[in-house]
Amino acid sequence: MEHLEIILILLAVIAGLAPLADKIKLPFPVALVIVGLLIGFIPGLPGIKLDPEVVFLVFLPPLLYEAAFNTSWKDIKAERRTILFLSVRMVFFTAAVLAVIIHYLVPGFTWTLAIILGAIISPTDAVAVTAATKGLRLPRKVVTAIEGESLLNDASALIIYRYAIAVVISGTLVSWKGWLPFMEGFWKGWLQFMIVTTGGILIGLVIGYAFSKVQKWLAGNPVVEISLTLLVGYVAYLVGDNLHTSGVLAVVTTGLFISWRSFDIFSYRTRLQMNVFWQILIFLLNGFIFILIGLQLPSIIKGIGSEHLLAMTGYGLLISGAAILFRPLVLIPASYVHPQGMKLSKAEMAARRRELIVISWSGMRGVVSLATALAVPLTMAGGKVFPHRDEILFLTFMVILVTLLVQGLTFPYIVWKLNVREEDANRLEQEQQLRTEMIHVSIAFIDDNLSNQLDKRVLDELRVDFTDRLNYVKGVINTDDPAAQFPLSKHDLFQEYLEAELKILHLQRDYVINMHKRGLYGDEILHKLEQELDVWNMSLNTRMQSVQANVIHI
Repeated sequence: MEHLEIILILLAVIAGLAPLADKIKLPFPVALVIVGLLIGFIPGLPGIKLDPEVVFLVFLPPLLYEAAFNTSWKDIKAERRTILFLSVRMVFFTAAVLAVIIHYLVPGFTWTLAIILGAIISPTDAVAVTAATKGLRLPRKVVTAIEGESLLNDASALIIYRYAIAVVISGTLVSWKGWLPFMEGFWKGWLQFMIVTTGGILIGLVIGYAFSKVQKWLAGNPVVEISLTLLVGYVAYLVGDNLHTSGVLAVVTTGLFISWRSFDIFSYRTRLQMNVFWQILIFLLNGFIFILIGLQLPSIIKGIGSEHLLAMTGYGLLISGAAILFRPLVLIPASYVHPQGMKLSKAEMAARRRELIVISWSGMRGVVSLATALAVPLTMAGGKVFPHRDEILFLTFMVILVTLLVQGLTFPYIVWKLNVREEDANRLEQEQQLRTEMIHVSIAFIDDNLSNQLDKRVLDELRVDFTDRLNYVKGVINTDDPAAQFPLSKHDLFQEYLEAELKILHLQRDYVINMHKRGLYGDEILHKLEQELDVWNMSLNTRMQSVQANVIHI
């Protein structure tokens, strides 16, 4: 009962904090961590410890799945070079540089321990980064690069971490000689990295494909379908992890695959309800994760002791500064180099430079780093206590806290100052073009396919209706009253009209799916129009049922 009361209190805090953070323009994750810190020091409050297994198994799969589901595979493919550089090379570079700094800065940290801590704090956090970019109207390619990196970089970091942990547990832990077994087995580690990542991706594809087949079989039962969308992330993670591949990549790949097939496999009812379900779930999971991060500080401080607190805080600030500054030091010089195979104008190079600065400032760390630090074993070979475990925990927490506060608070300002914003005019132009194409296809369908099937009054009504829609998209208003010209005064005529409208709706949906498969429009625009079609579908079905039940009196 005690834990239940704490959960209810935290839930109330999360719900009350969201509108307050929005009102004072404070990033929600930052507000949660600060409140968690304050709550953690309330006298008499029971200590709350974050179990790494709970994070990896309970929180991580749905958070990763939702982030991947809302990421466009088309955009990932377009930005694959940037994403691969950030999620693989940048992680290895960051881990190596931080390991050197940690080894020479923090007393007692051998090379292997420094590598462990470097690996823990090298990857950016998908949850923190996604929360930070929402509502800033960043260009799609920038959001894709930032979120794509945070979704894929955990696999790189965990490979370094696991191999270094194995070296420590084996007992090889003597000054610079700790490098020897690490370097001797480097090629094995690289091979393991390839197996883990490739295996995770393949498992994700298999589970995503199997899920899409099950979803089609269950079509028409939204409650079961939505429940399975929650379950599939857990299945992917557990299968990937138990087969000693990357459970993270398995979840991400599954989410991307299902997102790509979502136009085909989900019914309109499922999509409408699923959007609401996932918005609520992710809001609560994010809230609990970040407030729990803040709540960890008292127990972490207790572990290192008050006599070492000041010194460790200083080390933590220096390491955090290095973690923050390393990304700009690598990415900003790279912005002056023309991308391979591309010739950019001065204006385009300047825009690319601003985008890379924004990307370089998106290095917030979060729950994965903390959970990985908490997962450091208590003992090593022979039952000896794992050295400096409490210091690893504290320094990890410091990096998370500093990056969330410094980069989380200043990230919107950087975006505003550099004016790195999505071109609304271009997106709206594409959206208007697609809407116009869909209406033209609908009018052609009315003339070519429905003209010999419908009553003339129904046909005229449809023509006027869709001509008015075309005029509306073009910004022209028809002042005539179509209802006065073509009154459908009989139920059978109105039902015929609705049935024809339903056929046109399916035609437009097929057109949207075709545009999605051909990659001619961005997924954001396509999903927006798909949602409008779903609402239209719901409205048509409701009116059809009313007409059939003779409820509507014309």
